[in-house]
Amino acid sequence: MVTLINRVDATDRELRHPEKQNRPDSSILKKPDWLRVKAPGSSGYMDTQKIVREAKLHTVCEEAACPNIGECWSKNHATIMIMGDTCTRACAFCNVKTGLPAPLDADEPRRVGETVALMKLAHVVITSVDRDDLKDGGAEHFAEVVRQIRAQSPATTIEILTPDFLRKDGAAEIVIDSKPDVFNHNLETVPRNYLKIRPGARYFHSLRLLEKVKERDPQQFTKSGIMVGLGEAKEEVMQVMDDMRSAGIDFITIGQYLQPTRKHAAIDRFVTPEEFKAYESIARAKGFLMVSSSPLTRSSHHAGEDFEKLRAARAAKK
Repeated sequence: MVTLINRVDATDRELRHPEKQNRPDSSILKKPDWLRVKAPGSSGYMDTQKIVREAKLHTVCEEAACPNIGECWSKNHATIMIMGDTCTRACAFCNVKTGLPAPLDADEPRRVGETVALMKLAHVVITSVDRDDLKDGGAEHFAEVVRQIRAQSPATTIEILTPDFLRKDGAAEIVIDSKPDVFNHNLETVPRNYLKIRPGARYFHSLRLLEKVKERDPQQFTKSGIMVGLGEAKEEVMQVMDDMRSAGIDFITIGQYLQPTRKHAAIDRFVTPEEFKAYESIARAKGFLMVSSSPLTRSSHHAGEDFEKLRAARAAKK
């Protein structure tokens, strides 16, 4: 579990999730054995942490309290989170800090490119907080990060996990035209849950964003993911799969929702590994090039290996 505030005596300005303070506490379900992971602390983990700290970068691995951080960081894999550590949205599932973000750091794209080169990454995942406060939602900053990685580490393949750029005309096109190898934007949950779980977003806008990527640059891989365990029905998950395929999405990820604190949305249930396998079979039958479906699946977990499988699947299909 993670703490809701930075320290016990925090002031109102220091609350990590101020919008959630007045919500009633929800119960925390005991994790089943298949969700237990080793605590981080290997030498590889410490090396990755040192590089990230020295570059003054944020990672979604830490900010979102990802359960796979020990495994990924020990293998020199980290998902870099750009545009600060504070999000303008208040999604009920997310552990990233919410509030008014600081101005963009103009030097961040250069530092990201430098860090990717230093870590000698074959594949990198870049994500961000939502920046509704910016005219373009941070699209140009995102594109500059991609350009800097191309310049400083040309052999690295680039996967981006973007915000939805809701009500930011022309923003999506700026990011698409920077030509990442994979354009990922998560739908997160089934449409029925949006007002409760993802109130600042719109399901069909997110779907349309991914469809627009394929229309503008068919060679870019598109990817999206959902969490289960939020009260959705199997039929609703299957409908999301159909919607994704209608938008031409290549890669779907399905993972278990894990509740960060008692103030966040409650877990409805823990979906069994057998059910995840069934979802994987259904998704493959629907035509996705790549499927990752397991309790610990996250958007960037095993991203490099999955990207190679994705390329191989496209080649085999041709």
